[in-house]
Amino acid sequence: MSISRRNARRSVRILGLASASAALVLGVSGQALACNISEFKAEATCKGEKGQITVTDRDFSGQKATVSVFLENNGADEKKIGEQVVTGTKEGATIVFDEDWAPGAVYRVNVNVPRFINNKSIEPNLTAPATACKKEESPSPTAPVSESPAPSASASTPAEDSATPSASESSSAAAPVSEAPSNAPSAAIGDSNLAETGANSNTGLIAGVAGALVVVGGGAVYFGMRRRGAKSGS
Repeated sequence: MSISRRNARRSVRILGLASASAALVLGVSGQALACNISEFKAEATCKGEKGQITVTDRDFSGQKATVSVFLENNGADEKKIGEQVVTGTKEGATIVFDEDWAPGAVYRVNVNVPRFINNKSIEPNLTAPATACKKEESPSPTAPVSESPAPSASASTPAEDSATPSASESSSAAAPVSEAPSNAPSAAIGDSNLAETGANSNTGLIAGVAGALVVVGGGAVYFGMRRRGAKSGS
């Protein structure tokens, strides 16, 4: 049984269409695997007290991709942090950019894969955490300036207190000196009073002399008046 030319042409056309369809499906699937920007992931991390930006590529086709990181400022590129090439794997290939990011800083991560990804950025942009990698040291408490003169003031207080007893000691030492003279006259006066009121006193003699003087004086006055009277009569 022979195959006609017409049937042979049909078979060739069917095989051609099937091959083209298979190639198209394989090409589309391969392109879809390599161009999916969602397979790239960026993250701001810490290594000790140093900041880093880590980019992971999970590309099943194993294409080489060029990754660039830019620091953003008000929606525009301020500076380029760095650029590296990564070959994607099913498990994920990772590249690291050393960057001491500030809390809340924004970075744009750009990916370029020839024939598949034409300079596309990971969306949304990468925002650094609110806490920095290096912890700020709390300032050590300092002693107030006013506290330094305090010891000198307190030290001077005992000096004043020590001067007070010396003054009291001087006054107490001077007290007995003033008492000695005050007692001496009182003793002398007591002795004189006793002498005047004793048996050996000269009071009787003094009284007798005084009486004699009164008599003599009275007689002198009498004779004087008498003589005046006689002169006036003559």
